[in-house]
Amino acid sequence: MKTHLYLILLLSLIIAACQPDEPEPPKDLAVYDATPFELEYGNLPPPTIPGDNPLTIQGVKLGKMLFYETQLSKDGSQSCASCHNQKVGFSDSLRFSIGVEGLEGGRQAMPIFNMLWHSNEFFWDGRAHLLRDQALKPIQDPLEMNETLENVIAKLGASRLYKDQFIRAFNDSLPNAERISLALEQFMHSIVSYESKYDKFLAGEVSLTESEERGRELYFAEYNPFFPMISGADCQHCHGGDNFENNSYMNNGLDTDMNFKDFGREKVTMNPADRAKFKVPSLRNVAVTAPYMHDGRFKTLEEVIDHYNEGLQPSSTIEPALENTREKGLLLSAQDKADLIAFLKTLTDEVYLNNEAYGSPF
Repeated sequence: MKTHLYLILLLSLIIAACQPDEPEPPKDLAVYDATPFELEYGNLPPPTIPGDNPLTIQGVKLGKMLFYETQLSKDGSQSCASCHNQKVGFSDSLRFSIGVEGLEGGRQAMPIFNMLWHSNEFFWDGRAHLLRDQALKPIQDPLEMNETLENVIAKLGASRLYKDQFIRAFNDSLPNAERISLALEQFMHSIVSYESKYDKFLAGEVSLTESEERGRELYFAEYNPFFPMISGADCQHCHGGDNFENNSYMNNGLDTDMNFKDFGREKVTMNPADRAKFKVPSLRNVAVTAPYMHDGRFKTLEEVIDHYNEGLQPSSTIEPALENTREKGLLLSAQDKADLIAFLKTLTDEVYLNNEAYGSPF
């Protein structure tokens, strides 16, 4: 009897040993995490964050991964960061960015910061209503990344890394165009510049040099051709407010009607009154975002100031305030120009340019 029981017990142990092991649960199981992202913006006014795309820690993280992901391009050689380099204000030091096919883009790459404070759409001509709309266009542009959204979705969907991060950000492992655009929007919304020397000056933390202070006065003083000694550069007319822009589209006198090569805003509105008008960019970090203008025609700030001082071209849609200065120019001396540039350099935000939170996660 004892032998019989022993055999039964032995057989049971053998059978149990032959059973497949229970799979161990993943050590880092991806779960949805809606923890809000704490946006820091210093003394800038509180931004309006889209109600349908609030910033979350995991959403911003996914957006950063996508921003630096070369799989978004046709041949895996380029990412958004290829043409928007943090060290130069998330712009491109080339006049025109070079796409995966070796072709030049049509306009200079715009810098990325303080996008939450833009209320007049995106791209130089404003053809993208929301930042999420803008985010997908370079991927599909034949002159840029030249890839299809279908291929991007397939590539990301085959990655465990991305499937897990889509779960954390959106509670769904399946990437799609909408989630990609929302994540990219979140990351770009998280990029904020508010710690320049000028910001610290306004906060009473630092002083401006004599040249910087004189440049500041010129920047904000109105143009007055009748009293040259007190006439200013009147830059704040177009580049004013906390973000040093005016949420408008303007023709700033680069060309005459006969020489327009790019119709700008008119391509979007179909209104001839918008011909050769382009988005007025922020002048924050302007000293590091050369070349300048929508076509990158000016290599230096000196050239930019010379344009406004003495190089404005007449045209039917030029900004009236600029037209008023065209005949006599801004009356700026060589010292005035140097001081104005000294002030513009105080708008450079070294913290933003070197913030690891905006750098590559790979």
